[in-house]
Amino acid sequence: MLAGVAVPQLTAGIERSRTLGAARYLANRFALARVDAIGHSINSAVLFTADGNSFTLAGYRDGNGNGVRSRDITAGSDPLVDVPVRFGDLFPRVELFMSDPNTGSSSETMVLMSFSPAGTASSRTLYLRGADGSQYAVRVLGATGRTRVLRYVAASRSWIEVP
Repeated sequence: MLAGVAVPQLTAGIERSRTLGAARYLANRFALARVDAIGHSINSAVLFTADGNSFTLAGYRDGNGNGVRSRDITAGSDPLVDVPVRFGDLFPRVELFMSDPNTGSSSETMVLMSFSPAGTASSRTLYLRGADGSQYAVRVLGATGRTRVLRYVAASRSWIEVP
């Protein structure tokens, strides 16, 4: 009987940890792109491309001096700098949204998070939802390029920063 009570709690804890891990993974990907941009004095970016019910992430660098742009990626001017990975393969049962899933849906199929040699970035918040209903957000502040991970607290309907 004790095991029957403990298993749902354990499962919820695993799902919550998986979702937090996914949020921290995205925050680290953005931090690495920012460091790459500053370290190489070149624009760097992470491209999210819709892939079924998930997204594929890939890192790019500016190859022609006009910033990382989707048309330059397609044309081959902005080179790929790391192996593309499918988010759903890394974090099964964690959904990634380009806009707040609590306020509406987004039909964006491609999102480019760009970082400059000065340390600035594209401003955006990406949202994650775990199989247990836990929600996290990864927010990038444009002026500083700082990345924060936030957790949604349903009881107060607010987002709090995760230390």
